[in-house]
Amino acid sequence: MGQTDSNKPRAVCLLSGGMDSAVSTAQALADGCEVHALSFDYGPRHAVELLAARRVATSLGLADQRVLRLDLRAIGGSALTSAIDVPKDRDAAAMGVGVPVTYVPARNLVFLSFALALAETIGARAIYLGVNAIDYSGYPDCRPEFLDAFAHTARLATAAGAEGGARFEIRAPLVAMTKRDIVLRAKQLGVDLGLTHTCYDPAMVDDLVHACGRCDACVLRLKGFAEAGMRDPVPYLPAAERRTRGG
Repeated sequence: MGQTDSNKPRAVCLLSGGMDSAVSTAQALADGCEVHALSFDYGPRHAVELLAARRVATSLGLADQRVLRLDLRAIGGSALTSAIDVPKDRDAAAMGVGVPVTYVPARNLVFLSFALALAETIGARAIYLGVNAIDYSGYPDCRPEFLDAFAHTARLATAAGAEGGARFEIRAPLVAMTKRDIVLRAKQLGVDLGLTHTCYDPAMVDDLVHACGRCDACVLRLKGFAEAGMRDPVPYLPAAERRTRGG
């Protein structure tokens, strides 16, 4: 990890290893913050994503990255934490209706609570996360209304807020961006998106992780790269295998 700098304001960044969280974290650095990343080991499908988070943290030279083990399989309720099939080959219309089964119940509320605890402990007043309310995300905990409500709660729930008058900012720099915008912003910030992992249902091929290319996350990511006129650097399963794998 990089060196701390007492002259910079500290920020806690939720870093999952996905494209959006990597760009959000890089934005915090561009904003002049000393970044302390927080990642979560919360289920078997996300072991690959956690490795990506470590790669991104190293690449960005962050002051600190902490990994909190929080097994959400005990709660379940999501295709990412229990034995529920990940949806495949959905079009934009299907993705735009309802909350998808890849939604993890109250995940951002849980993660932000831990980020807030870390922020209060280290004297940070800004928390960054890579949520995105555009491109059919469908997740209720990615909306600006939720983020505003959490910022208000943070002042009430902490000693720093209740006794010291501290105001915690919940910063979501990508919330109104399309995936195309995010890809282009990554290029501007110098983020190596080849280090990130987005797929909900990856597979190992010749000891190398391949994205499925068919889940919602892959479809939206590939759409973003195509609209940006760029090629996604991460490996995907061959087209024939994509059609024959489950979902």
